[in-house]
Amino acid sequence: MGARDPGEIVVQEFFHMDGYAFYVWGSYAIVSAVLLLNVISIRLQRRKILRELAELSEEE
Repeated sequence: MGARDPGEIVVQEFFHMDGYAFYVWGSYAIVSAVLLLNVISIRLQRRKILRELAELSEEE
């Protein structure tokens, strides 16, 4: 392998992040999971509310 250009980024080095990859990518994973759970929670709450509204309108 020859000498690299100082500005060249090697993909493996990028994902390794000088030994901090576990913390960085772990943080991204946790944030992604929380955002996904928020979306799922909101959708479930919406379905429940719509179901309750439908039941109330049937009673009238």
